[in-house]
Amino acid sequence: MAAGLALTAAALVAAVPSPGAGHGHGHERAPAPPGQRARGPAVTVSAPVRIADAGAVRLLRPGDRVDVVAGRTDGKPGARVLASGARVASVPKRAAAAEGLGETFDGGGETPDLGGALVVLRVERRTAARLAGAGATSRLAVTLW
Repeated sequence: MAAGLALTAAALVAAVPSPGAGHGHGHERAPAPPGQRARGPAVTVSAPVRIADAGAVRLLRPGDRVDVVAGRTDGKPGARVLASGARVASVPKRAAAAEGLGETFDGGGETPDLGGALVVLRVERRTAARLAGAGATSRLAVTLW
């Protein structure tokens, strides 16, 4: 199921049009020459990210800045920073049926089957893809600035 979530998040990131694209405003940036990085304003997207500690997500508010970290997948101690200074766009509230119980809950994006809680961050496209991929293989955490 985590792999499906990562694919869905990656598809959402890819589906978000760049500013001005198709609207007659602005222009599309040409690709950078091979081996060089494109310069200009970074394109940010909304990236849904499932954080393992739902309690930590309940501390977040839109506008907060966070770092997103993932535990190492090789079994060694330590963590890697996936996003630094990401802006919290929203902390979704979700009313959903609890699995198999027919009850509803309002868990701030929490789900009984997946654990953790959802937060939407504004990040660069490349960072969004990194977050989606890591979310499929690692438990993610946030540190609040």
